[in-house]
Amino acid sequence: MTDTADPIGGIHIVHVDPVERKDSNYIAQIDLAPFGLDGQFEQVWLHDLADGTYALACIPFMAYGLALGDVVRLAADGRVDELVRRCGHRVLRVLLIEDEDATRWAGTVDAAKFCIVSAGLLSEWHGPRFIAVDVPPGAQAGVVFDTMGRIVQDGLGHWEWADALPFTPHPSAV
Repeated sequence: MTDTADPIGGIHIVHVDPVERKDSNYIAQIDLAPFGLDGQFEQVWLHDLADGTYALACIPFMAYGLALGDVVRLAADGRVDELVRRCGHRVLRVLLIEDEDATRWAGTVDAAKFCIVSAGLLSEWHGPRFIAVDVPPGAQAGVVFDTMGRIVQDGLGHWEWADALPFTPHPSAV
């Protein structure tokens, strides 16, 4: 995990290995204050669409209402300030609860990784416990839902959809 504290304040959630990283990408910030995370910012990777808009090249960990491939517009300060168009993808976010039993913990992590790979889905990990899974339209994600559901039922994790709330820019960005 490589979150960084900004010298002028704030914590920046970063994507170490964005799923659609290319030779030429842009990086922007999303102010997470509208989502109850004052003083925190998510650094997202973008593809320039050459018309003043950008497509998300990473799977958002913390920002609500955005997913891989969604088209956004930036404010003058480089922050994401508008969702222009959704691409139809959804983000399933899972927070694993570390178990004191190392064998059980390793099994939980392995099960999470295996179900994502076996479903052919993309994911990004933020440290060893937080997973953002890209669920494109029409994805056959039953194995992921079943496995993550068992993890949650066993008290070893929590999950949510990133579109449970709409994207909302910080008022100062608009």
